[in-house]
Amino acid sequence: MKSVLITGASSGIGLQLASDYLENGYRVLACGLDVVKLKAVLSHPNVTHYAFDTTSVEQIDQALGQLSAPDLIILNAGNCEYVNDAQQLDAALFERVMSTNVMGTVNCLSVLLPRMQAGSHVAIVSSSVTWLPLTRAEAYGASKAALDYLARTLAIDLQDASIDVSLIRPGFVDTPLTRLNDFPMPAKISVTDASSRIRRGLERRQRVIDFPFLFILVLRIFSWLPVSWWQSIAASMRRHSL
Repeated sequence: MKSVLITGASSGIGLQLASDYLENGYRVLACGLDVVKLKAVLSHPNVTHYAFDTTSVEQIDQALGQLSAPDLIILNAGNCEYVNDAQQLDAALFERVMSTNVMGTVNCLSVLLPRMQAGSHVAIVSSSVTWLPLTRAEAYGASKAALDYLARTLAIDLQDASIDVSLIRPGFVDTPLTRLNDFPMPAKISVTDASSRIRRGLERRQRVIDFPFLFILVLRIFSWLPVSWWQSIAASMRRHSL
């Protein structure tokens, strides 16, 4: 039986992925902060629950240190906080977002990568926000840009070990986290749709999994504009959102 480890499995994309992989006959190693919540949303004979804070490498090592490496690891746990006043940058906010999104991913990798076998697969969930600098996304966007670079360099450096690395960059997905957003979210898709696209891309061992296509295409076109043009457009977007 193939196995998949998923962080952030108690809600949103992580929960949907875990549920769908179970239906596909996988053994699922579901990871989250709260084991009670994990057991409440994922109750199945083929699920093993692991509770830890990804910002603590000690907790990860205690929970997963004796684990045989799974066939697939999806590092999905993340957080989003927006900057409301760029002239009063909140260092604590940046630290929270970076600690969860960047160091949380690195901490998991530091424990799991040494035991991964040839032919295994690592997936890192980033975001389409990395295509362009967007208003109020200084902390979130920077953290996801760091994950982009991490995934791309690992894909090169793990080739000799025959470990594949995929970078997942979704657009807006209807999850408990995005429901907190106070702005329009174009081309938002369901979590079921997101899971289907991710699993299909991982099955094909795609290096980069971007979706939805039309939304990504628009971002890509905008990214080709001169920097000054995009800054003017983005500044206008911010003024309209205030």
